[in-house]
Amino acid sequence: MTSNPHTQVSQTTPQQMLQNLMRIEGDETDGQLLSGLEMISRSAATTDAIKAYILRRGLKPGDALPTEAKLCADLQVSRSSVREALRTLQALDIVVIRQGRGTFVGDMSLAPMVETLVLRSALEQKSNKSSLREVVKVRRYLDLGLTHDIVTAFNGTSNPDLREYVDQMMAKAVRGEKFMDEDIAFHQGLLDRIGGVLAQQLTASMWMVHMAVVPDLGPSPSDGQVKTAEAHQQMLDAAEAGDPEAYQQAVWNHYAHLEDLLGD
Repeated sequence: MTSNPHTQVSQTTPQQMLQNLMRIEGDETDGQLLSGLEMISRSAATTDAIKAYILRRGLKPGDALPTEAKLCADLQVSRSSVREALRTLQALDIVVIRQGRGTFVGDMSLAPMVETLVLRSALEQKSNKSSLREVVKVRRYLDLGLTHDIVTAFNGTSNPDLREYVDQMMAKAVRGEKFMDEDIAFHQGLLDRIGGVLAQQLTASMWMVHMAVVPDLGPSPSDGQVKTAEAHQQMLDAAEAGDPEAYQQAVWNHYAHLEDLLGD
């Protein structure tokens, strides 16, 4: 029976993937890029080789990759292998193919992970809410883990822009309206003060999954919405006061209503 190369690729562990990239990144010439790989398939090997090509040259998002013809020559593979590899990398946001302009290094965002989590959460929601509960836990862990950085950055400051988001959340909560836009803007505002692209991407990714699935849970009790809005105010008050314990308690308060809505 012929094996499915895509199934085999999915079974490669992160450690094996990194070892492959490190091995081929250390080769002396582009023509040797494929020679050191334990090849799962020609397409998978070409995919790893192009990733190594990006690493070898220190390419950044937006930088152009060579033409398909040059990649074929440099990597010593067929054009069909290069095209399939580029399609795979585009799906992962590692490269972006612009018709008539060429291929460029992508943003390498977490968008592919978001798509998978949204689908998984939507499927499981028909029988249980375990995936969404996990997403909520990850969001809470991120917020708790960033306590020191946020409290340090905000201590003694005044943040009228974030106060405005809190006021908007409170007003909508009192009217029984949801405030998802203000909620994510508030959290992104906290992260903007401390920097860290990965933390911002993770938070935004978890939030996108949240927004995609939560509306299907039905209406939220207005008192729960108000408590959630108040928790944002508590978070900001604690951060500006330089109080890490109060900040962490506010984070727990922030997610209490949603966890009640999801149940055990």
